[in-house]
Amino acid sequence: MTSQAKRDANNLGILEPQERLKVLTNYSSSVEIDPGIPPKRYYRSGVEMVRMANVYFNEGSYENAYVLYMKFMTLFLEKIRKHPDYASVPPTEKRINQAHLREVLPKAEELKACLLEQFTKEYNHYLNEIKRRAEEQKREKSNHHQQKTISTGLIKTELWSQGLILDPSLSNLENISYPDPNVPSAPDESDDDTADDIAQGTSQIPIIDRATKPSTGFSDSQVSRPGLRTVVTPAKVMTHFLTLSQKNTFNNIETCGILAGKLEKNSLIITHVILPKQHGTSDSCTTMNEEEIFDYQDQHNLITIGWIHTHPTQTAFLSSVDLHTHCPYQLLMPEAIAIVCAPKYEETGFYILTPNHGLSFIASCKKSGFHPHPTEPPLFMNADHVKVDGNAPLEVLDLR
Repeated sequence: MTSQAKRDANNLGILEPQERLKVLTNYSSSVEIDPGIPPKRYYRSGVEMVRMANVYFNEGSYENAYVLYMKFMTLFLEKIRKHPDYASVPPTEKRINQAHLREVLPKAEELKACLLEQFTKEYNHYLNEIKRRAEEQKREKSNHHQQKTISTGLIKTELWSQGLILDPSLSNLENISYPDPNVPSAPDESDDDTADDIAQGTSQIPIIDRATKPSTGFSDSQVSRPGLRTVVTPAKVMTHFLTLSQKNTFNNIETCGILAGKLEKNSLIITHVILPKQHGTSDSCTTMNEEEIFDYQDQHNLITIGWIHTHPTQTAFLSSVDLHTHCPYQLLMPEAIAIVCAPKYEETGFYILTPNHGLSFIASCKKSGFHPHPTEPPLFMNADHVKVDGNAPLEVLDLR
């Protein structure tokens, strides 16, 4: 492939295979530790990272699998040791994590080679497409030029035959343009001139269908909010949860549960609601014995997608305590949602922290309990990436 075609590709923002892989790897390694999140949450998230990566790998979504494998390795080979509470991690957790690392390392290397081969094929295909479009453009100009020459000759001959000019060869008609309405207009340049212009970068690069353009290396989740995968939520989540929390609601006590499910075709699907042992008040709810939840999720190969709780006497919103409760969920999975059910007002809200402000603001807030936060810019928003499915199945586990 010519160097000019490569320059044209660069002008269109197409990365060369090695550079594309480098960008993907750098993105995958951008993991930071928040000292406010307990190490056990990171280790738990690591288990779910590997689960999701394996799903992507089995579905053939290799870029997404590579990103998660690389994030997992960066987190547990490099970053987790910087956590101030790293020494408190039980040896059992570390052994399980080491087993996952031994599984992930060869897979990541295999994917790296596969992706480089894939990126090279896509890049070469795109360069060939640029070249083909350029040659097609040249042919169109050449055909148009020939058509103009033929049309001019026919007009001169016709005028000469009618005695309107004495000699076609003496006419000045070469300087007059006779556009053919059936042929699109184009610059009156020779093929050689066009080729020279392209070589010098002065001619317009042929228009390429952007739908055929290779990606920059990331998977753009096809959801309402760029970068967030769809969260499919069965309508039964709310109805079943409200039924199970009815006694607490009557006594003005909050109830909370964990939303768990699976990854399928780049969508997160809630399949289970787990109600752990808990202690609730009129405006808070604290879970206990989380190991029971983890054991159940491991047995059923489930990932955590968010949480749900009631506001027995208030409307649906995220309180200051709710914001801090949700923050670790969303830091570990950007799509994680908080569902708030307000039975008194017959309201249900699906919320996330605002990615550009609320998430970082709450992560840096070190206050505990109920405390005021500024309301502008907003700290939370409706979760637009949620899709409620009235027919989706649901399982409920009540561990209380």
